Amino acid sequence: MKNITLLVMAAGMGSRYGGLKQLDEVGPNGQTIIDFSVFDAIRAGFSKVVFIIREDFKDQFKEKVSDKYANMIEVEIVYQDLKDLPSGYSNPEKRSKPWGTGHAILSARDAITGPFAAINGDDFYGKDSFKIIADYYSGGGNQFTMAAFQLDKTLSDYGSVSRGICEQKRDELITVIETHDIKRNRDEITCDRDINLSGKELVSMNMWGFTPLIFSHLESMFSKFLNDNIHDLKSEFLIPSVVNTLIKKEIEVVNVLKTDSKWFGVTYIEDKPFVKTQIKNLLERDEYPKKLF
Repeated sequence: MKNITLLVMAAGMGSRYGGLKQLDEVGPNGQTIIDFSVFDAIRAGFSKVVFIIREDFKDQFKEKVSDKYANMIEVEIVYQDLKDLPSGYSNPEKRSKPWGTGHAILSARDAITGPFAAINGDDFYGKDSFKIIADYYSGGGNQFTMAAFQLDKTLSDYGSVSRGICEQKRDELITVIETHDIKRNRDEITCDRDINLSGKELVSMNMWGFTPLIFSHLESMFSKFLNDNIHDLKSEFLIPSVVNTLIKKEIEVVNVLKTDSKWFGVTYIEDKPFVKTQIKNLLERDEYPKKLF
């Protein structure tokens, strides 16, 4: 099997959630969401996991999360550093917000040499999602991929969310449109765009499959982003925007891999009881062992 890496983006501040949710326990035996993602990756055939974190909580992260995998899969930690900018650029003095998911992935450029899946550290994607990406690259696939979830399986009952709504032609991604303020209102789903949503739309949950070619794209596009946005303290260099540009310019093809998995995550602190219940149900159905590691 081809060596495939799992890249876990866990450097976010969790501002809406109110803390470092990547370290929060959601399982009855102290498991974090990351634990389930790594377990799913291992059984899907991934051979390495790279964590992108903030250096200031590395000791907590290693003690509570990454050290437990040492004998199960190769582990490497990299840091998303605000000052990690191309030559000629410097971080604005008042900038404290991370530069976004595109910059996060770029932080791992020296740790990855083959195909990889990039995910958020605070999202539960389900075992099928890891398997479809592993199967694609193990089967000889060499293009970019995206695991696509059904919109109504990704909503929160406790507030609005943002989702990348996908358009595709056959099995190729045409565009991802970042859509905000998506929420259920009685019998309908509303958002900030003038569109009708049924809930059956495919959405991106930031679960991507890439080859190392993505790093050269990110380097050149991040420089252009900084030219236009470096003084906007809230600007973010986001991977969906990168992917959209690569598709529009016909530089890369992105294959849509549909998954039937139900996504859930802890966008809001109120989501945590629901997530814990979902995890408990999965354990009771023996979809995961009571002790993962």
